[in-house]
Amino acid sequence: MDYEGYISANLLSRLGESVGQMLGDAQVTLSLYVDPQKLTVVKGTAKVDVELDCQRCSNPFTQTLDCTFCFSPVSNMDQADNLPEIYEPIEVDSFGEINLLDMIEDEFILSLPLVPMHTDEHCEVSESELVFGELPEELAKKPNPFAILANLKKN
Repeated sequence: MDYEGYISANLLSRLGESVGQMLGDAQVTLSLYVDPQKLTVVKGTAKVDVELDCQRCSNPFTQTLDCTFCFSPVSNMDQADNLPEIYEPIEVDSFGEINLLDMIEDEFILSLPLVPMHTDEHCEVSESELVFGELPEELAKKPNPFAILANLKKN
């Protein structure tokens, strides 16, 4: 069975809480089948545009989250060891079902960048504002707030 369609952005509430803004609905393609080893397979792609805040300049920018996945449902994670490497295990609920919406939303959340940033040419922070190596003199001359603790340790 194949499915090609959209998931409304308001259904992806956990993803919406993780990003600045959802910029549209998610485009999803799913293929559900039984492979030659008699394993159920959920294979597909999902794509959505979101707005993230750059961690360098704090300005928003658009990021496309694009995921590809290939799952095989298991009733418990002990069965995951028996799956071929090309399949990721996904645990079924007590009714033997998986929540496709949660599965796709999890993939989007996992594809979020750890440190969202513009590309260097689009970021408004100049190279002179980025500090690498030694601190500027005005910062190096500030007193260490933990120096008092060193005195206490000596006593």
